[in-house]
Amino acid sequence: MRENTKVVKIGDKVIGGGNPILIQSMTNTKTEDVEATVNQILLLEKAGCDIIRATANNEEACKAFSEIKEAIHIPIVADIHFDYRLAISAMEHGADKIRINPGNIGGRDNIKKVVDTAKKYNVPIRVGVNSGSLEKNLVEKYGGVTAEGIVESALDKVRMLEEEDFDNIVISIKSSDVMMCIKAHELIASQTNHPLHVGITEAGTIMRGNIKSAVGLGVILYQGIGDTIRVSLTGDPVNEIVSAKLILKTLGLRTGGIEVVSCPTCGRTSIDLIGLANKVENMVTDYEDLNIKVAVMGCVVNGPGEAKEADLGIAGGNGEGLLIKHGEIVRKVPEAELLDVLKYELDNWK
Repeated sequence: MRENTKVVKIGDKVIGGGNPILIQSMTNTKTEDVEATVNQILLLEKAGCDIIRATANNEEACKAFSEIKEAIHIPIVADIHFDYRLAISAMEHGADKIRINPGNIGGRDNIKKVVDTAKKYNVPIRVGVNSGSLEKNLVEKYGGVTAEGIVESALDKVRMLEEEDFDNIVISIKSSDVMMCIKAHELIASQTNHPLHVGITEAGTIMRGNIKSAVGLGVILYQGIGDTIRVSLTGDPVNEIVSAKLILKTLGLRTGGIEVVSCPTCGRTSIDLIGLANKVENMVTDYEDLNIKVAVMGCVVNGPGEAKEADLGIAGGNGEGLLIKHGEIVRKVPEAELLDVLKYELDNWK
Protein backbone atom coordinates (compact mmCIF):
# COMPACT_ATOMS: atom_id res chain seq x y z
CA MET A 1 0.00 0.00 0.00
CA ARG A 2 1.11 3.59 -0.64
CA GLU A 3 1.83 4.33 3.03
CA ASN A 4 4.33 1.48 3.15
CA THR A 5 6.34 2.26 0.03
CA LYS A 6 9.80 3.79 0.19
CA VAL A 7 10.15 7.53 -0.29
CA VAL A 8 11.98 8.44 -3.50
CA LYS A 9 13.19 11.98 -4.20
CA ILE A 10 12.94 13.20 -7.81
CA GLY A 11 14.44 16.65 -8.10
CA ASP A 12 12.55 18.70 -5.52
CA LYS A 13 9.57 16.31 -5.48
CA VAL A 14 8.98 13.15 -3.47
CA ILE A 15 6.82 10.10 -4.09
CA GLY A 16 6.07 7.09 -1.93
CA GLY A 17 5.59 6.79 1.80
CA GLY A 18 2.02 8.03 1.62
CA ASN A 19 3.01 11.35 0.04
CA PRO A 20 0.48 12.88 -2.40
CA ILE A 21 0.20 11.07 -5.72
CA LEU A 22 2.05 13.10 -8.36
CA ILE A 23 0.99 13.52 -11.98
CA GLN A 24 3.38 12.84 -14.83
CA SER A 25 3.36 13.27 -18.58
CA MET A 26 5.83 12.94 -21.45
CA THR A 27 6.81 15.46 -24.09
CA ASN A 28 6.19 14.59 -27.73
CA THR A 29 8.65 17.12 -29.14
CA LYS A 30 12.16 16.34 -30.33
CA THR A 31 14.08 16.76 -27.07
CA GLU A 32 17.03 18.36 -28.82
CA ASP A 33 14.65 21.10 -30.00
CA VAL A 34 15.04 22.94 -26.71
CA GLU A 35 12.65 25.78 -27.48
CA ALA A 36 9.78 23.50 -28.51
CA THR A 37 10.38 21.15 -25.60
CA VAL A 38 10.54 23.94 -23.02
CA ASN A 39 7.40 25.58 -24.41
CA GLN A 40 5.49 22.33 -24.13
CA ILE A 41 6.73 21.66 -20.60
CA LEU A 42 5.70 25.15 -19.48
CA LEU A 43 2.18 24.49 -20.79
CA LEU A 44 2.14 21.18 -18.92
CA GLU A 45 3.33 22.90 -15.74
CA LYS A 46 0.48 25.41 -16.04
CA ALA A 47 -2.00 22.54 -16.43
CA GLY A 48 -0.71 20.91 -13.23
CA CYS A 49 2.02 18.48 -14.30
CA ASP A 50 4.31 17.54 -11.38
CA ILE A 51 7.01 15.54 -13.20
CA ILE A 52 7.84 15.50 -16.91
CA ARG A 53 9.59 12.82 -18.97
CA ALA A 54 11.41 13.35 -22.25
CA THR A 55 13.10 10.91 -24.58
CA ALA A 56 16.88 10.72 -24.51
CA ASN A 57 17.29 8.80 -27.73
CA ASN A 58 20.52 10.39 -28.93
CA GLU A 59 23.45 12.36 -27.56
CA GLU A 60 22.00 15.70 -28.72
CA ALA A 61 18.85 14.99 -26.73
CA CYS A 62 20.90 14.14 -23.63
CA LYS A 63 22.89 17.37 -23.90
CA ALA A 64 19.65 19.33 -24.22
CA PHE A 65 18.62 18.33 -20.69
CA SER A 66 21.04 20.87 -19.21
CA GLU A 67 19.46 23.75 -21.10
CA ILE A 68 15.89 22.54 -20.64
CA LYS A 69 16.32 22.28 -16.87
CA GLU A 70 17.30 25.94 -16.64
CA ALA A 71 13.98 27.02 -18.16
CA ILE A 72 11.45 24.75 -16.40
CA HIS A 73 10.25 24.37 -12.81
CA ILE A 74 9.50 20.66 -12.41
CA PRO A 75 11.75 17.56 -12.36
CA ILE A 76 12.61 16.00 -15.70
CA VAL A 77 13.00 12.27 -16.36
CA ALA A 78 15.12 10.86 -19.18
CA ASP A 79 13.52 8.01 -21.11
CA ILE A 80 16.23 5.54 -22.17
CA HIS A 81 16.04 2.46 -24.34
CA PHE A 82 18.88 0.02 -25.11
CA ASP A 83 21.92 2.34 -24.91
CA TYR A 84 23.44 2.57 -21.42
CA ARG A 85 25.70 5.41 -22.58
CA LEU A 86 22.66 7.63 -23.11
CA ALA A 87 21.50 6.90 -19.56
CA ILE A 88 24.86 8.03 -18.22
CA SER A 89 24.93 11.11 -20.45
CA ALA A 90 21.41 12.15 -19.48
CA MET A 91 22.32 12.02 -15.79
CA GLU A 92 25.52 13.97 -16.43
CA HIS A 93 23.41 16.64 -18.13
CA GLY A 94 20.98 16.98 -15.26
CA ALA A 95 18.21 14.39 -15.59
CA ASP A 96 16.45 14.12 -12.22
CA LYS A 97 15.50 10.50 -12.86
CA ILE A 98 16.00 7.95 -15.63
CA ARG A 99 13.65 5.35 -17.02
CA ILE A 100 15.34 2.17 -18.26
CA ASN A 101 14.79 -1.54 -18.65
CA PRO A 102 17.96 -3.00 -17.09
CA GLY A 103 17.42 -6.15 -19.13
CA ASN A 104 18.06 -4.49 -22.48
CA ILE A 105 21.06 -2.22 -21.91
CA GLY A 106 23.76 -4.80 -22.55
CA GLY A 107 24.57 -6.90 -19.52
CA ARG A 108 25.89 -6.66 -15.98
CA ASP A 109 28.86 -4.39 -16.71
CA ASN A 110 26.65 -1.78 -18.33
CA ILE A 111 24.11 -1.97 -15.52
CA LYS A 112 26.92 -1.30 -13.03
CA LYS A 113 28.09 1.73 -15.02
CA VAL A 114 24.58 3.17 -15.01
CA VAL A 115 24.09 2.44 -11.30
CA ASP A 116 27.43 3.99 -10.38
CA THR A 117 26.44 7.19 -12.20
CA ALA A 118 23.00 7.19 -10.57
CA LYS A 119 24.65 6.88 -7.16
CA LYS A 120 27.07 9.70 -7.97
CA TYR A 121 24.29 12.13 -8.89
CA ASN A 122 21.66 10.67 -6.51
CA VAL A 123 19.33 9.96 -9.42
CA PRO A 124 16.52 7.40 -8.99
CA ILE A 125 15.93 4.77 -11.64
CA ARG A 126 12.46 3.87 -12.85
CA VAL A 127 12.40 0.24 -13.93
CA GLY A 128 9.89 0.05 -16.74
CA VAL A 129 8.35 -3.17 -18.05
CA ASN A 130 5.53 -3.22 -20.60
CA SER A 131 3.42 -6.21 -21.55
CA GLY A 132 4.32 -5.67 -25.19
CA SER A 133 8.01 -6.34 -24.53
CA LEU A 134 7.73 -9.31 -22.17
CA GLU A 135 10.61 -11.77 -22.52
CA LYS A 136 10.04 -14.88 -24.63
CA ASN A 137 10.86 -17.25 -21.76
CA LEU A 138 8.20 -15.67 -19.56
CA VAL A 139 5.63 -15.77 -22.36
CA GLU A 140 6.35 -19.49 -22.71
CA LYS A 141 6.37 -20.09 -18.96
CA TYR A 142 2.94 -18.55 -18.42
CA GLY A 143 1.38 -19.55 -21.74
CA GLY A 144 1.16 -16.02 -23.09
CA VAL A 145 1.46 -12.47 -21.84
CA THR A 146 0.06 -12.44 -18.30
CA ALA A 147 0.02 -10.31 -15.20
CA GLU A 148 2.19 -12.89 -13.45
CA GLY A 149 4.77 -12.70 -16.22
CA ILE A 150 4.87 -8.90 -16.14
CA VAL A 151 5.42 -8.91 -12.38
CA GLU A 152 8.16 -11.55 -12.55
CA SER A 153 9.91 -9.60 -15.30
CA ALA A 154 9.76 -6.34 -13.32
CA LEU A 155 11.03 -7.87 -10.08
CA ASP A 156 13.82 -9.61 -11.97
CA LYS A 157 14.96 -6.21 -13.32
CA VAL A 158 14.72 -4.69 -9.86
CA ARG A 159 16.98 -7.44 -8.51
CA MET A 160 19.58 -6.54 -11.14
CA LEU A 161 19.81 -3.10 -9.58
CA GLU A 162 19.57 -4.30 -6.00
CA GLU A 163 22.49 -6.68 -6.61
CA GLU A 164 24.53 -3.56 -7.38
CA ASP A 165 23.56 -2.21 -3.93
CA PHE A 166 21.06 0.23 -5.42
CA ASP A 167 17.55 0.71 -4.08
CA ASN A 168 16.62 4.23 -5.25
CA ILE A 169 14.03 2.62 -7.49
CA VAL A 170 10.55 3.26 -8.87
CA ILE A 171 8.71 0.42 -10.61
CA SER A 172 6.44 0.74 -13.62
CA ILE A 173 4.46 -2.21 -14.97
CA LYS A 174 2.10 -1.28 -17.76
CA SER A 175 -0.25 -2.93 -20.18
CA SER A 176 -2.87 -1.71 -22.63
CA ASP A 177 -5.06 -4.50 -21.27
CA VAL A 178 -6.85 -2.86 -18.36
CA MET A 179 -7.75 -6.01 -16.43
CA MET A 180 -4.25 -7.43 -16.85
CA CYS A 181 -2.79 -4.15 -15.61
CA ILE A 182 -5.04 -4.15 -12.56
CA LYS A 183 -4.11 -7.72 -11.67
CA ALA A 184 -0.40 -7.06 -12.14
CA HIS A 185 -0.51 -4.13 -9.73
CA GLU A 186 -2.44 -6.14 -7.17
CA LEU A 187 0.23 -8.86 -7.38
CA ILE A 188 3.28 -6.63 -7.23
CA ALA A 189 2.00 -4.43 -4.40
CA SER A 190 2.37 -7.36 -1.99
CA GLN A 191 5.84 -8.28 -3.22
CA THR A 192 7.79 -5.02 -3.08
CA ASN A 193 7.91 -1.75 -1.18
CA HIS A 194 9.38 0.27 -4.03
CA PRO A 195 6.99 3.07 -5.11
CA LEU A 196 4.86 2.34 -8.15
CA HIS A 197 4.35 4.48 -11.25
CA VAL A 198 0.87 3.55 -12.49
CA GLY A 199 -0.69 3.92 -15.90
CA ILE A 200 -2.51 2.14 -18.70
CA THR A 201 -0.01 2.21 -21.55
CA GLU A 202 -1.03 3.04 -25.12
CA ALA A 203 -4.54 3.70 -23.85
CA GLY A 204 -5.59 5.37 -27.09
CA THR A 205 -7.23 8.58 -28.24
CA ILE A 206 -8.97 10.97 -25.88
CA MET A 207 -12.33 9.20 -25.52
CA ARG A 208 -11.15 5.58 -25.49
CA GLY A 209 -7.95 6.40 -23.60
CA ASN A 210 -9.75 8.36 -20.91
CA ILE A 211 -12.25 5.58 -20.29
CA LYS A 212 -9.57 2.89 -20.09
CA SER A 213 -7.36 5.03 -17.88
CA ALA A 214 -10.18 6.08 -15.55
CA VAL A 215 -11.32 2.48 -15.07
CA GLY A 216 -7.82 1.04 -14.66
CA LEU A 217 -6.33 3.78 -12.53
CA GLY A 218 -9.54 4.09 -10.53
CA VAL A 219 -9.53 0.44 -9.49
CA ILE A 220 -5.79 0.39 -8.74
CA LEU A 221 -5.69 3.66 -6.81
CA TYR A 222 -8.85 2.85 -4.86
CA GLN A 223 -7.00 -0.15 -3.41
CA GLY A 224 -4.28 2.12 -2.08
CA ILE A 225 -1.80 1.13 -4.78
CA GLY A 226 0.22 3.68 -6.74
CA ASP A 227 2.46 6.63 -5.90
CA THR A 228 2.58 8.54 -9.18
CA ILE A 229 0.45 8.29 -12.32
CA ARG A 230 0.40 9.02 -16.01
CA VAL A 231 -2.67 8.99 -18.24
CA SER A 232 -1.35 8.00 -21.68
CA LEU A 233 -3.36 9.63 -24.46
CA THR A 234 -2.72 10.02 -28.17
CA GLY A 235 -2.61 13.77 -28.71
CA ASP A 236 -1.77 16.92 -26.79
CA PRO A 237 -0.15 15.84 -23.49
CA VAL A 238 -1.93 18.68 -21.68
CA ASN A 239 -5.06 16.54 -21.95
CA GLU A 240 -3.27 13.87 -19.91
CA ILE A 241 -2.86 16.28 -17.01
CA VAL A 242 -6.50 17.37 -17.07
CA SER A 243 -7.64 13.74 -17.04
CA ALA A 244 -5.21 12.70 -14.30
CA LYS A 245 -6.34 15.53 -12.04
CA LEU A 246 -9.99 14.59 -12.54
CA ILE A 247 -9.28 10.94 -11.74
CA LEU A 248 -7.48 11.87 -8.52
CA LYS A 249 -10.18 14.36 -7.50
CA THR A 250 -12.96 11.86 -8.21
CA LEU A 251 -11.24 9.36 -5.91
CA GLY A 252 -10.77 11.98 -3.21
CA LEU A 253 -7.00 11.76 -3.58
CA ARG A 254 -6.56 15.40 -4.55
CA THR A 255 -8.45 18.54 -3.63
CA GLY A 256 -8.58 22.04 -5.07
CA GLY A 257 -10.00 23.34 -8.28
CA ILE A 258 -13.60 23.64 -9.37
CA GLU A 259 -15.82 20.62 -9.88
CA VAL A 260 -18.35 21.16 -12.67
CA VAL A 261 -21.55 19.11 -12.73
CA SER A 262 -23.99 19.40 -15.60
CA CYS A 263 -27.10 17.59 -16.70
CA PRO A 264 -27.22 15.46 -19.87
CA THR A 265 -30.02 17.64 -21.34
CA CYS A 266 -33.40 16.49 -22.59
CA GLY A 267 -36.36 17.82 -24.53
CA ARG A 268 -37.14 20.28 -21.74
CA THR A 269 -33.89 22.16 -22.28
CA SER A 270 -34.43 25.60 -23.80
CA ILE A 271 -30.90 27.02 -23.68
CA ASP A 272 -27.69 25.88 -25.37
CA LEU A 273 -26.66 23.94 -22.30
CA ILE A 274 -24.14 21.72 -24.07
CA GLY A 275 -22.26 24.72 -25.42
CA LEU A 276 -22.50 26.53 -22.08
CA ALA A 277 -21.29 23.53 -20.08
CA ASN A 278 -18.26 23.08 -22.35
CA LYS A 279 -17.37 26.76 -22.03
CA VAL A 280 -17.71 26.60 -18.25
CA GLU A 281 -15.53 23.47 -18.15
CA ASN A 282 -12.81 25.29 -20.03
CA MET A 283 -13.19 28.50 -18.04
CA VAL A 284 -12.83 26.95 -14.58
CA THR A 285 -9.32 25.61 -15.30
CA ASP A 286 -8.10 29.13 -14.45
CA TYR A 287 -9.44 28.89 -10.89
CA GLU A 288 -7.28 26.19 -9.28
CA ASP A 289 -7.34 28.03 -5.94
CA LEU A 290 -11.11 27.68 -5.61
CA ASN A 291 -12.38 24.43 -4.11
CA ILE A 292 -16.06 24.68 -5.00
CA LYS A 293 -18.77 22.94 -7.03
CA VAL A 294 -20.42 24.67 -9.99
CA ALA A 295 -23.66 23.27 -11.45
CA VAL A 296 -24.85 23.93 -15.00
CA MET A 297 -28.38 22.58 -15.30
CA GLY A 298 -30.78 22.67 -18.21
CA CYS A 299 -34.32 23.15 -16.93
CA VAL A 300 -36.55 24.03 -14.00
CA VAL A 301 -37.53 20.42 -13.17
CA ASN A 302 -34.37 19.26 -11.41
CA GLY A 303 -32.16 22.23 -12.14
CA PRO A 304 -32.86 24.49 -9.15
CA GLY A 305 -32.57 21.63 -6.69
CA GLU A 306 -29.30 20.35 -8.16
CA ALA A 307 -27.89 23.85 -8.43
CA LYS A 308 -28.77 24.58 -4.80
CA GLU A 309 -26.62 21.61 -3.75
CA ALA A 310 -23.66 23.25 -5.48
CA ASP A 311 -21.84 26.37 -4.32
CA LEU A 312 -22.74 28.20 -7.51
CA GLY A 313 -25.08 27.24 -10.29
CA ILE A 314 -27.27 28.00 -13.25
CA ALA A 315 -30.69 26.47 -13.82
CA GLY A 316 -31.83 27.03 -17.39
CA GLY A 317 -35.21 28.39 -18.43
CA ASN A 318 -36.59 29.67 -21.73
CA GLY A 319 -33.66 31.66 -23.12
CA GLU A 320 -32.56 32.55 -19.60
CA GLY A 321 -31.34 30.96 -16.41
CA LEU A 322 -31.55 31.29 -12.67
CA LEU A 323 -28.31 32.25 -10.95
CA ILE A 324 -28.07 30.30 -7.69
CA LYS A 325 -25.42 30.99 -5.07
CA HIS A 326 -24.95 29.24 -1.72
CA GLY A 327 -28.28 27.49 -2.24
CA GLU A 328 -30.27 30.68 -2.82
CA ILE A 329 -31.75 32.02 -6.05
CA VAL A 330 -30.06 35.34 -6.74
CA ARG A 331 -31.70 36.51 -9.97
CA LYS A 332 -32.68 35.65 -13.53
CA VAL A 333 -30.01 36.09 -16.18
CA PRO A 334 -30.48 36.24 -19.99
CA GLU A 335 -28.90 33.24 -21.74
CA ALA A 336 -26.35 35.43 -23.55
CA GLU A 337 -25.03 36.71 -20.22
CA LEU A 338 -24.83 33.45 -18.27
CA LEU A 339 -21.14 32.73 -18.92
CA ASP A 340 -20.08 36.28 -18.09
CA VAL A 341 -22.13 36.25 -14.89
CA LEU A 342 -20.57 32.96 -13.80
CA LYS A 343 -17.12 34.35 -14.50
CA TYR A 344 -17.88 37.46 -12.47
CA GLU A 345 -19.04 35.35 -9.55
CA LEU A 346 -15.88 33.21 -9.71
CA ASP A 347 -13.64 36.27 -9.95
CA ASN A 348 -15.29 37.71 -6.85
CA TRP A 349 -15.97 34.47 -4.98
CA LYS A 350 -16.31 34.60 -1.22
